[in-house]
Amino acid sequence: MFDLVCTDGGARAGVLRLAHATVETPVFMPVGTQACVKTLISEDLEDLGYQLILGNTYHLWLRPGIDLLERAGGLHSFMAWNRGLLTDSGGFQVFSLANRRDVSEEGVTFTSHVDGTRHRLTPETVFDAQRRMGVDIAMCLDECPPYPTGLSEARDMMERTLRWALRARNVWEKTATNTTRLFPIVQGSTFDSLRRESAERTVAMDFPGYALGGLSVGEPRDLLGPMIDASVSVLPPNKPRYLMGVGRPEDMLEAVARGVDMFDCVWPTRNGRNGQALTFQGPFNLRTNACREDSRPLDETCDCPVCRRYSRRYLAHLFRAGEYSALRLLSLHNLAFMLHFTRRMRQAIVSGTFVSFKEEFLKGYV
Repeated sequence: MFDLVCTDGGARAGVLRLAHATVETPVFMPVGTQACVKTLISEDLEDLGYQLILGNTYHLWLRPGIDLLERAGGLHSFMAWNRGLLTDSGGFQVFSLANRRDVSEEGVTFTSHVDGTRHRLTPETVFDAQRRMGVDIAMCLDECPPYPTGLSEARDMMERTLRWALRARNVWEKTATNTTRLFPIVQGSTFDSLRRESAERTVAMDFPGYALGGLSVGEPRDLLGPMIDASVSVLPPNKPRYLMGVGRPEDMLEAVARGVDMFDCVWPTRNGRNGQALTFQGPFNLRTNACREDSRPLDETCDCPVCRRYSRRYLAHLFRAGEYSALRLLSLHNLAFMLHFTRRMRQAIVSGTFVSFKEEFLKGYV
């Protein structure tokens, strides 16, 4: 499933082989929560060159529903996407929808934000839903602690996440011929000892890959590196490592330097819909007056469809005029930037120049 091609210090370049795609790592996954990356279509992502994107089991469970998705031939067929799919389990919603859920040892009961109906998610049903959708990578249901969390509460959540991972693994083992791979999630809040223990005990269950969760929930950014170190130090080198919910370039560089392979985040597309363009010279906002007369493309080093055709002043006009096309064009450009950035990281690892690439990128990204 995962071949480690080379390393440069702690940074890794690999190849992730899935049922629907062969993915070079490090890899950034656009977030298509409801079977769609907002404002874009599957062809856009294919044309850019993306091989792996993310959906969310909780949201798809509510609508259109797992039964419908199975009747449609699975999530790939439903959204006309022929490449890799990873689905989050809904564990983040355990954290983010705290006023709508009840957690027990059995699982999580949610009140739907769509129609107010009640739904029970368990480790077993969450994996089964992802299997029925036919995704390439499924995530175990976990309990994501908020920040800050006390040591005792963080341990309780970690222990429950471990028990849930084992229950999900037991169901996954019964469908060993299925092409869906299952990743558990290492938790432990911001406690080094818990992170390390969670990773050790999760690795002992022997999964195809491992995710690091609970590290994009409001904690100080200077804790990101140490928490990654505490987890990664005990993860097996021959399996992929996925840092959930992290996608700022500066954070990705720190994580890749520590041995992380996979990332996802709504940040590039969400900020794009708010007028922020990502460039190798740093992000800027099209809503500023400086863009009104600027005839340059968003990024003069970018060869994406947006930069080949449109000027900053035109795109700034679209935002001021409230045109929906502005949201689409900025999302498209920002995802092109993320793909180019990730590919350049990989090239630097392969050529043994990752440290200098990181330093040069951060010097110019202001």
